[in-house]
This record gives sequence, C-alpha cells and structure tokens, in this order.
Amino acid sequence: MRRADRLFQIIQILRRSTRPITASQIAEELETSRRSVYRDIADLIGQRVPIRGEAGLGYVLDRDYDMPPLMLTPDELEAAVLGAQWVADKGDAVLAAAARDLIAKIATMVPERLRPFVSEPSVGAPLARTATAADGLDIARARAAIRKGRKIRIRYRDEQDKESERVVWPTMIGYAETVRLIAAWCELRQDFRHFRTDRITMADFLDERFSCRPAELRSRWKRHMQAQGLRLPGD
Repeated sequence: MRRADRLFQIIQILRRSTRPITASQIAEELETSRRSVYRDIADLIGQRVPIRGEAGLGYVLDRDYDMPPLMLTPDELEAAVLGAQWVADKGDAVLAAAARDLIAKIATMVPERLRPFVSEPSVGAPLARTATAADGLDIARARAAIRKGRKIRIRYRDEQDKESERVVWPTMIGYAETVRLIAAWCELRQDFRHFRTDRITMADFLDERFSCRPAELRSRWKRHMQAQGLRLPGD
C-alpha cells in the first residue's frame, strides 16, 4: 500500500470509530507495523489533521474534521452503489428516488478513471421477488418526525386482528425484504415496541415533541435492543 493511501486509510479508520483506536488495532487492519502507524499519526498531526491521543492509549479524530468530498476508493464506490441499488428497489418512494439520484450524482462527480465502478460495478443487489407490503402511513413524514423528535398517533392492528390506538415516539425505521418496521417508545405500553407499517391503519403526525432529544431516545432504544440480545443495524 502506498504511504499516501495508508495515511488516508488511517483517517478513515479513526473517522468511523466512536472510541479511541490503538496503534496496534490500526496496524493490524492495515497489515503494517505499529512503528509505521506511530510515524504516520505524527505526520498527520503535523499536517494539522486534528487527531488526539497518544501511543498506548489510543487515538480519536475530531468530529468536525472533514476531507474533500468523494475521495473514494473503488471498493467504497461499489459499496455505495450496491447500497443505493438496494434502497432504490426496497426503500419507500422518496428514498428510492433519492438513491437513484445519488448514483447519478456520484457518477458525474468522481474522476473519469473511477466512473466504470459506478456505471459497470462488479456487484449488484437482486431485485425483490415479492413486493413490499403497502405502508399504512407516509414513511417520508415518519422519517421527518424522527429527525424532529415529534410524536405520532397511530391505530394499529396486531396479529390477532385487534386494533388499538397508540401515541408513539418513533426512533428508527427498519427496511426488511417484504415489510417495514417502526421502532418507537409506546406511551400505552411504557416500553419500546416495533410496529409493522402495513398494520398501521391510521396515522396522525403530532406537533408535540418527545420529552427527550431524538439522539437520547435512540440510545435508549439501542440499550433496550442489546438487553434483549437483539442485533442492531450495522452490527
């Protein structure tokens, strides 16, 4: 690996982590020596890349740091295209259109030598054989409610065909092969619940906000999932 590529990869490793990363961990991933990592970190700091930490304790990258856009490797490009293909096929209408626009934007903005990795990728997401069940609420508005921290009143039909009315604090939308799920704090049950969107028969988007920040609610939901021994997105 060229040294310039290694410096770039070190920044990427630090960028994707939420906790300090040791030189040993970086060296193992890059298949190089700790001595090389120490030297590279020192050079990056000398170039005013905001890395904090020290040998033996680990390093973190300042969250405000950003690099020029679309400095992507071929593997990263194909990963982005693969993900966008999946969303274009299985996402809601607004996200599907955004995914197609994303592919088009990437194709026009990357250097000429990298465009084949977008227009002719070596990977592909298979088209769904079964249509996704129809949503009982506007998913785009639900995503906006999550970002703004606003409640939704829903009427929900369970597996026994019994309906109940709930006020929920939505925190995450899950996109499965044939259904979509909304993870939310349910005021009726005073606990987190997961609602299939095709079983929602009515939705009223409220102006009332959660009593906590959306990020805090999401953290609570993640702890709930972990306590239940369930996998989180990205695990």
